[in-house]
Amino acid sequence: MKFKIQRDHFVNGLQQVLNVVGTRATMPILSNVLIQAEGDQLSLTTTNLDLGIRCQIKAEVLNAGGITLPVRKLATIVRALPDSEVEVDASSGNQAKITSGGSLFRIMGIAQEEFPPLPSFADQHVFNLKQEDILGMLKSVSYAMSSDENRYILNGVYFVFGDEKLTLVATDGRRLALTGKELEVTEENAGHFILPAKTVTELEKALGQGEELKITFTDRQVAFEIRISGDDDSGLVDSVYLVSKIVEGNYPNYRQVIPKETESRIKIERELMAECVQRAALVTSDKNNSVKLKLADNLLEISGSSPEYGESHESMAIAYEGGEVQVAFNPYFLLDPLKALNADEIYFEFKDELSPGVFKTLDDFLCVIMPLRLS
Repeated sequence: MKFKIQRDHFVNGLQQVLNVVGTRATMPILSNVLIQAEGDQLSLTTTNLDLGIRCQIKAEVLNAGGITLPVRKLATIVRALPDSEVEVDASSGNQAKITSGGSLFRIMGIAQEEFPPLPSFADQHVFNLKQEDILGMLKSVSYAMSSDENRYILNGVYFVFGDEKLTLVATDGRRLALTGKELEVTEENAGHFILPAKTVTELEKALGQGEELKITFTDRQVAFEIRISGDDDSGLVDSVYLVSKIVEGNYPNYRQVIPKETESRIKIERELMAECVQRAALVTSDKNNSVKLKLADNLLEISGSSPEYGESHESMAIAYEGGEVQVAFNPYFLLDPLKALNADEIYFEFKDELSPGVFKTLDDFLCVIMPLRLS
């Protein structure tokens, strides 16, 4: 195998696949990237056996072939090379010679035959969507995923294809975020899966560089084919293929958490409320990690306090004529949806100090946040 490639394009491709590789791989081959050169393309693949990723970039292929090399060391070396053009020659055994300008490296690798192949699919559910739609949906819910390994079923985003829509849900037991989009779903194609948190993170990084996205899934795994737009001569990443195991088990009935009725609803400027909550939270502490919302007479007051730092008070005008209501929340549970959304105005629904608060938009989005005890 022998090819020439622009240094920055090589770095970009390696960056796409780097994060899948763990720092403590169970086998040496899992620390390596599979590099395959054929036609005018270079294919870069990494896997940790639960999650695999392959990206394709343009290169001048002089001799077709393949090798696996330690991906983190390779990325560090390529990034430091002095010249914009890089030549890689792996024609002799499991060693690659990398030259650029006056630099020469010889890197030991492992034969490509030892690299575990990415799984292929049968009996598929297949959907074609817009990348920007899925990226926006993921960002509007993924902050609510649980990181508690004892509740592994909640360590991801729940995808539901059914009822003529795609619904995404995430919850950690103290808040729940849900968003939906109309989609043509046949009875045969309907289905659902829990996408692991690690895969969610990598998918968010890969999306948004092109238009089309193809999702294929079975009962055990899911694949995302991401086409990346750009000029044919750009040499940048052409496509990314992400394949992942899904979280096995039944997702809890999330609809039970959504309040059936709330007594009041106010319209708020999203960015203004985010700024007020952020400032109010500046005096909170780990022990007193709550901000208090007080609603009365067309005014929303947001306050924070702690014995260590003191008090803060913020106020913003709203349209509200109901009775006085006070309720306390973790400030970061309020900030996460406020920062993740793009809408200028959103709605906040509430009932009393013991009931959850709900953020909603005119699109199909809501975020339920459990209250804290008022001190």
